[in-house]
Amino acid sequence: MKKLLLGSVLAAASFTSAATIVEMNTSQGVIEINLFDQQTPKTVANFLSYVQDDSYNETVIHRSVSNFVIQGGGFTFSDSLDAITTKPAVENEPVFSNVKGTIAMAKLSGDANSATSQWFFNITDNSAALDTQNGGFTVFGQITAASQSTLDKIAALVHCGETPVVGITAEQCASTDVTISSANLVTIQNVAVMDDDPNSAAGLTVTENTLIDSDTSTDSGSSSGGGLIWLLGAFLLAVPRLKRAK
Repeated sequence: MKKLLLGSVLAAASFTSAATIVEMNTSQGVIEINLFDQQTPKTVANFLSYVQDDSYNETVIHRSVSNFVIQGGGFTFSDSLDAITTKPAVENEPVFSNVKGTIAMAKLSGDANSATSQWFFNITDNSAALDTQNGGFTVFGQITAASQSTLDKIAALVHCGETPVVGITAEQCASTDVTISSANLVTIQNVAVMDDDPNSAAGLTVTENTLIDSDTSTDSGSSSGGGLIWLLGAFLLAVPRLKRAK
């Protein structure tokens, strides 16, 4: 009986442990992310809850804006765009700055505490705009140096609107007679926990968000890249021009 109880405790501990390093396997390469478990615990726990129930598996990168962000975590695509099931929103934790190489939570315009499943990678230094907008966007992790090449590869793809695509030319994107399938989109195949030591992020070089404390303005609903809301609309503006593969 004691062994059974111990096994149950260990299993529960394993499920709830805070991962510091996760590996995001995409159709364009691997992105390894160090999570700030201790500094942004609520956001990390929220992100890991989607990882643990495989919610991010087979989702797509639905937005990529040059010199701004690469965004995902919200949709799958089969013969149409489907939003994933989301959990209750998480409280905002604007501790770190939105500098290049960080991952942060997307949220609804005008609601600082509305983040659920969607996240974005800062592919340039967005601190001036995103550290104060809408209560500050919560940075909860940082990619490893080796992962930058994957983000660069995604950013360099042909874009239909703001959606990065594979196997489709810019001319085809401008056409009204193009068929798109999931194979034409950047897919996140899975996200796996690689290291669950919450202290391993201590050695990272991070930048604190010092702007949020001195800024009392409310969200304007926009930024240099159009605002980091759910951006379903941004995806739909691009995709309806493409015929979905049956």
